[in-house]
Amino acid sequence: MIIHNLLADKAYQKIQIYCFSGTGNSRNVAIWITQVAKENNIESQIINIAQIDRISIEPPEPDSLVVFISPIHGFNYPPIMLHFILRFPKGKNKVVLMNTRAGMLIGKFITPGITGIAFYLSALILIIKGFSIKAFMPVDMPSNWISLHPGLNHRTVKYLHEKNKIKVEAFARKILKGKSHFKALLEVYDILLVPIAFGYYFIGRFFLAKTFYASKDCTNCDICIKACPVKAIIKVDNRPFWTLNCESCMKCMGNCPEKAIETGHGFIIVYSLIFNMILLAVFYKYFDLYFFPIDNALVKMLLESVLFIALNTLWYRIIHYLMRFKKMERIIVFTSFTKYKYWGRRYKALKPD
Repeated sequence: MIIHNLLADKAYQKIQIYCFSGTGNSRNVAIWITQVAKENNIESQIINIAQIDRISIEPPEPDSLVVFISPIHGFNYPPIMLHFILRFPKGKNKVVLMNTRAGMLIGKFITPGITGIAFYLSALILIIKGFSIKAFMPVDMPSNWISLHPGLNHRTVKYLHEKNKIKVEAFARKILKGKSHFKALLEVYDILLVPIAFGYYFIGRFFLAKTFYASKDCTNCDICIKACPVKAIIKVDNRPFWTLNCESCMKCMGNCPEKAIETGHGFIIVYSLIFNMILLAVFYKYFDLYFFPIDNALVKMLLESVLFIALNTLWYRIIHYLMRFKKMERIIVFTSFTKYKYWGRRYKALKPD
């Protein structure tokens, strides 16, 4: 009778966490939640969506609490998580949406990342599918995007892990009691990022996919190829080659034992200058001559974006070929910020306690 009453008092008998993680931030958050669930005798399961069939998705158990957790890329969930939610079977489960976003540190103040439209868009999709949203929770874990900013030092990483673990545990205890949590919706400025989020989805991610390369330090161990969650890295000319499927999750950079994977800041800058100063001028000259002048600003922007991605893909292939020559390889390496110690600290989430 006592056991029966204890079970009856539980809001949930099981929690199922659907997780995508590149360098380990989202994985750690998922583990912290399962630890709290265990303390409360609640069964838990972490499902790594990179390792399952994302087309024919098994529905969650009817009475379980469902949690989606993923990093933020371009002010939205990355395509792998967004597409997973779009294909997720209909149901009536209670749902919690979480994300890990780019946390930084100033003194002892954790600067928050930006969620963008991840919660709004995913919540809308899931509500249409019949689910009930119970909570939103952004977690300002250490930023790993060293392509765009200097890497964080160990002290900062350790501090952010410790503070966020406490925060996530308190949140987990609350939601596992059946309570709601919508504080994240107070960040109303997120909705202003809709244009940037869609711009990243349709354009930006394809550009970023063509910024990674392997230097001569690469030993062809193939760890990056085998570990890539979306199988975006292939072998071309006997070296890793990043395809347009790349999610820029940074797992390859964090895992490379030789630190041979860099971001090509130098060739990105050169390409951008050539595109804006020469290629666009040539394109419009002949387009206007053989077709018609483009006066509509939106059409012009879309056309230029498609052209930018297409030519950048070709440029990346040329650079990949030229890197077989030692002098060119050295030039490209030493014009990459990630080559240098201050900027290029590789990131891996700390192992959870």
